[in-house]
Amino acid sequence: MSEENKKEIRVWVDGCFDMVHFGHANAIRQAKQMGDKLIAGVHSDAEVEMHKGPPVFSEEERYRMVAGIKWVDEVVRAAPYVTTFETLDKYNCDFCVHGDDVTTTADGDDTYKEVKAAGRYRECHRTRGISTTDLVGRMLLATKQHHQSNYSGDAQDVLMAGQAPTSHSPYTGASKYIPTTKRIVQFSSGKEPKQTDRIVYCAGAFDLFHIGHLDFLEKVSKEGDYIIVGIHSDKVVNRYKGSNLPIMTLHERVLSVLANKYVSEVVIGAPYSITSEMMEHFRIDLVVHGTTSIEPDINNKDPYLIPKEQNKFKIIDSGNTMSSRDIMRRIIENRLKYELRNKKKEAKEVNYIEEHNLKA
Repeated sequence: MSEENKKEIRVWVDGCFDMVHFGHANAIRQAKQMGDKLIAGVHSDAEVEMHKGPPVFSEEERYRMVAGIKWVDEVVRAAPYVTTFETLDKYNCDFCVHGDDVTTTADGDDTYKEVKAAGRYRECHRTRGISTTDLVGRMLLATKQHHQSNYSGDAQDVLMAGQAPTSHSPYTGASKYIPTTKRIVQFSSGKEPKQTDRIVYCAGAFDLFHIGHLDFLEKVSKEGDYIIVGIHSDKVVNRYKGSNLPIMTLHERVLSVLANKYVSEVVIGAPYSITSEMMEHFRIDLVVHGTTSIEPDINNKDPYLIPKEQNKFKIIDSGNTMSSRDIMRRIIENRLKYELRNKKKEAKEVNYIEEHNLKA
């Protein structure tokens, strides 16, 4: 069969995609490799509330966040929580893909039971060490343990002290993410800027990558052809943001940004102050910053002094005021709901594993 007549393989993935992180993006990346087009079904708030508990982000926010992942070709809104072959047929999908973890309904049934029986199910590897439940746990704990190398991120850490169950789920209570160069390469576009490209640079924490970041990067992308994003180290971010921030570690934040369709390249542990050498090295035509306040460097100097002197600095208003602290505020204001959600989710997974004699 010629390439022109080759049937297009359409792949379906679905989920809550709450607090979209690089674990979600990695599952989508793997699924895209199995076909030609990737269709992502995102559940409504009502469905998520019924089967898992209250989502952190609204469905409109989640729809847009998933659409911003560079491997997604199409987003289906209000996708059913239980995946059926009728849904696959409706969107002309050959099969669906899900990670090798447990997803159950409110009644404890496998949400992919029907498509598995029909032979229209494929599996990809879940990204160990990251989950929405774990991120919520880090916020609820309000500590800096996640900055430390010995932080396990398991259920004992994720749930409030003294409330952890005796049996832990290997999916909810994940071990801390271990970064590798292979994963970074998989997420990177690997494209070098062309000589004619206008190169734009921006930098920040990009913690708990959210709709505010997405709107900002979309606006930044309109300023040039090749977008480089500098990600500050955990230590630097904690210096200018304080508290237990950042919630996500440097490498977690790097992958979350790399998965965004507007981003061409990422500088890992970028310097807080931009130097003339850096401007020259990356051939930066424009440096941009959002409307948030700019904290001085440790020497009390303006970190954007050099690009300002070169007349290569611009403030970008994304029109979105959301911040990582806003997300934390949502969690704290609904603390009891999210603690209960975390415990319920873990209990369901443990019960499913025990009932089906699965290996943890």
